Amino acid sequence: MTDQPMPPTAEHARLSEAQRPDSPWRLWGPYLAGRQWGTVREDYSADGDAWSFFPFDHAHTRAYRWGEDGIAGLTDRFGFLNLGLALWNGHDDRLKERLFGLTNPQGNHGEDVKEYWWHIDGTPTHSYAQVLYRYPQRAFPYDHLVTENAARGLDQDELELTDTGVLDDSRFFDVLVTHAKAGPEDVLVEITATNHGPDPAPLDLLPHLWFRNTWSWGRDERVPRLRLARGPKDESAIIAEHGYLGRYLLVADAEPRILFCDNETNQQATFGVPGGSKHPKDAINAAVVHGDASMVRRGHGTKAAFWWHWDAVAPGESVTIRLRLIRDGDVRTADPFADFDAIRDARHGEADAFYAAVIPADVPPEDAFIARRAFAGLQWCKQIYRYDVRQWLERDPAEPAPPRERLARQPLGRNTSWRHLSLADVISMPDEWEYPWFAAWDLAFHCVALAHVDPDFAKEQLVLMCREWAMHPNGQLPAYEWNFSDVNPPVHAWAAWQVYTIDGSRDQEFLTRVFTKLLFNFGWWVNRKDAEGSNLFEGGFLGMDNVGPFDRSAPLPDGSRLEQSDATSWMAFYCLLMLRIAWELARTQPAWDEVATKFFEHFLAIAEAMDFFGSDNVELWDQEDGFYYDVVVAADGSSQKVRLRSMVGLLPLIGVANMPAWVDATLPDFTGHRAWLQARRPELLDALVHLADGSPDTLSVLTPDRLVRLLRRLVDESEFLAPGGIRSMSAAYREGTTLQLEGADLPVRYVPGASDSRLFGGNSNWRGPIWFPVNVLLTDALRRYAGGMAADVQVEYPAGSGRLIGVAEVADDIDRRLVGLFRIGPDGRRPSDPRDIPTHPLWQAHPTFSEYFHGDTGAGLGATHQTGWTALVAHLVCLRED
Repeated sequence: MTDQPMPPTAEHARLSEAQRPDSPWRLWGPYLAGRQWGTVREDYSADGDAWSFFPFDHAHTRAYRWGEDGIAGLTDRFGFLNLGLALWNGHDDRLKERLFGLTNPQGNHGEDVKEYWWHIDGTPTHSYAQVLYRYPQRAFPYDHLVTENAARGLDQDELELTDTGVLDDSRFFDVLVTHAKAGPEDVLVEITATNHGPDPAPLDLLPHLWFRNTWSWGRDERVPRLRLARGPKDESAIIAEHGYLGRYLLVADAEPRILFCDNETNQQATFGVPGGSKHPKDAINAAVVHGDASMVRRGHGTKAAFWWHWDAVAPGESVTIRLRLIRDGDVRTADPFADFDAIRDARHGEADAFYAAVIPADVPPEDAFIARRAFAGLQWCKQIYRYDVRQWLERDPAEPAPPRERLARQPLGRNTSWRHLSLADVISMPDEWEYPWFAAWDLAFHCVALAHVDPDFAKEQLVLMCREWAMHPNGQLPAYEWNFSDVNPPVHAWAAWQVYTIDGSRDQEFLTRVFTKLLFNFGWWVNRKDAEGSNLFEGGFLGMDNVGPFDRSAPLPDGSRLEQSDATSWMAFYCLLMLRIAWELARTQPAWDEVATKFFEHFLAIAEAMDFFGSDNVELWDQEDGFYYDVVVAADGSSQKVRLRSMVGLLPLIGVANMPAWVDATLPDFTGHRAWLQARRPELLDALVHLADGSPDTLSVLTPDRLVRLLRRLVDESEFLAPGGIRSMSAAYREGTTLQLEGADLPVRYVPGASDSRLFGGNSNWRGPIWFPVNVLLTDALRRYAGGMAADVQVEYPAGSGRLIGVAEVADDIDRRLVGLFRIGPDGRRPSDPRDIPTHPLWQAHPTFSEYFHGDTGAGLGATHQTGWTALVAHLVCLRED
């Protein structure tokens, strides 16, 4: 745990009481997923088609096994009791209980949510949180969105909700949901719906309370219970009784009607077979939308809803409902709503004070606003993640035996080599709808931003990925639930170091915990991803799934292999971070001195392979082009460079570290070994350890000459430098190019926007757009160069401009471009807005944090709520040094 002094705000005081995941202030939060259907956890099929096995239409009538989903949801950290919002506009064919989107096969550019909502605010202990959901007043065009997108090709934009016309003339309700905690187990909920349309419109608000179904699977027959009750002043209320959570009271500030049913599958509606519960989970939907109350229960159940109805909400009018969820008996006043407004306003003020302390005071208001919205998204994308792979593979006792194909070894079976993985934790997710599951490298970036507001949570997240019930026994980190065995770039050590330093460089206990586990992970990389022992690595797609001309995860024909510039660069980068951590630990724990020596040796071996030759005389650097390339090595030892300028060739820049001045005086084993190498292999050290007068010694895979040549490419606006950051492929390929590899012609083209190919990934595209995480890694590396071997280097920036600036200034300007994506421009629009976001002030009031960004315009692409790694913008704002 951190011992860093906290600024004197109420939220910081709560954080000091809530350092562990099981702390009371962390019990309740917005941990409910935006989507549970279509996930691997709910897929019990033989073919692994999760989207088809549990589709959106089943979500209304079929009980989930591993989690729940909802709109603006609140749940406990175990995911037992859930509170979410349902709505009806009088026209839809169903209650709006969950967000709608296209599955990966349905979308012409992959999966895509077709709704609009924004994370407005959120504190780390969830003492205060707000989310805004935009609900159409016309019938939601479910079928039209599916059929029209199915008819569109890759050369067309996706049809989005604003394109259908249902939101024209602002015919929508803005529904603002606010959570404010009076105490750890006393949560106030306020829901305000505002009619922005030109005409009166009907509205039903139905906040739902329900238990996750834990009783139908044959592992625990205990059934929790919701039952009708009265509040302290005889208000409408529901008692929730659970064997582990205990007893809670949900009180309504009015006399709404209350409907009950059970969170169980409607067998007839889902599968067309009779039987099952007489009061299934869609009973409330049937009563409200279809006027059929035959399935609702009388006074008790496992799912319930308060029902407010307005025949017509006038234009510009707002309607508000209030709820209070309290530990039964904890109400200290006869009227649970007497102090409601005062508590809500106090928590709002405390959130303001907290972020005023977190975000530097000299940050411009617009940038502070952007950072706060990014931090809010990080809080709302923390979700309860339950998944026991062994139980999932074997299926539950009350269910039919699983298809044999599920148990086959990978690649036929999914995650069959991960039977040890068993998680039931609140985890930072990339996106609450599109990616409602953790991804190891995404999470590492999340933690860097989270460290500014909640360092203890960030540390626990990084350690969690390395725990015995997550990390594979062979040392691999779980990639993501679609394939835990896939290979993500090794950024965990970088994130751990960033979190450690952001938190004041004091928590060596954390650094030791994560470092000792990463030793196993480093060994896995060396043993499994360097097939020839050449120190050149064949990592696979490494997150950049279609950046190359062919699938880099698939085996090459005829025994050929791909030795990757980026995989090798990632390992050099990993090595140097492990070395930096070992240096730090050895300052107070001398035993780590020899470990630092080990990583120094390993870095020299990798850097030598990149700088000189690896197996079969493979050289990744191209002296003529001044760039690094992947190399295809044939079985006979012949090789051919993949001459494509992309992020693959820029990543060697990240393999850099500066040696602190205190190392020589503090670490005798490391210093002695370096002296030994200097005496016996001076040519190696002179090439890889760069000495600069008045600056720290720099370890780098790049010589000063190669650094300058790579920087020329990086800052060239006709290649990588874009108005919004660094492109992932050179714009020199706008008209396309054809690579000839092993007798095949492979066409490649710079694509600044959504992918025009279905190669290797759904809606992702590394062939030109701007990806936030690698941009941040590059600028972080440039600052290390500026603090060492490149302290005196001047760069023409942009290329051809005649303006010379230092390397640190280059990094600063790229960061400004990244932050600038989210600022409202002279045209009244944020560059980062996706294409379908109107310019109306009601829309421009809310920045969107997309998965990646158009390489020319900066427009948001891919997932629209990837506040995870795109929240690094908040990290950049908080590190601002103007």
